Amino acid sequence: MKNLKYIASFSILGLMLVSCNKEETKQKDFEVKHISHEEMKASTKLNVAVVNDLDPICGMKTADHLSDTATYNGKVYGFCSAMCKEEFLKNPEKHIHE
Repeated sequence: MKNLKYIASFSILGLMLVSCNKEETKQKDFEVKHISHEEMKASTKLNVAVVNDLDPICGMKTADHLSDTATYNGKVYGFCSAMCKEEFLKNPEKHIHE
């Protein structure tokens, strides 16, 4: 009976060690890459032709800060953020100055 307890104890201990080792391996495989503000802007900027030079909500230049678009009346409008796009879509006519 004592041998059975020892075997069970060592089996549980062995499983715990293997489990902990797998977690450690996962953490080592994960690498965090730090990028500069300029790299982040370049990676999130869309390369899409839009009809507006400025974000109709906040006024930012779409050429520098285009990260979202919406199509309205067959035209593609550009926005610096999803928040500006959502505001535009609430009442597009209010924000279009042609």
